[in-house]
Amino acid sequence: MRVLLAVDGSKFTKKALAFLVTHETLMGPDAELVVLNVQMAVSPRVKTMLGAATVYAYHRDEAQKVLEPIERFLKRHDIPFRASWVAGIPATQIVQAAKREKVHMVVMGTHGHGLLGRALLGSVAQRVVADVDVPVLLVQ
Repeated sequence: MRVLLAVDGSKFTKKALAFLVTHETLMGPDAELVVLNVQMAVSPRVKTMLGAATVYAYHRDEAQKVLEPIERFLKRHDIPFRASWVAGIPATQIVQAAKREKVHMVVMGTHGHGLLGRALLGSVAQRVVADVDVPVLLVQ
């Protein structure tokens, strides 16, 4: 089973990661874990002002802050994985990665902002659930 783990470095990411590690049978013996971090894209105006190389370096550095502890954790637990990052709109990038990687399930932490928060701000998890064609496991 190929599983996409969407990570943002929050405590909810840690809970989703811990859930996967403690429920190894969920993925099966031949599991593939694809870890994805999405960095929020900056506006084209900002990118022009700062330069594409500077923006890329910023996104890369911020992604590494999220991915490095997760990579260490997965290596300690002997879980095979591939980790990557992209810049863009989180829900859109997660859905695109799920399709591109042909995953069987998406796992992500949810901040659980409640009905009012989702109505005002939207929810990455809510959009992923609505737009992806595979099961989504939300860990709160």
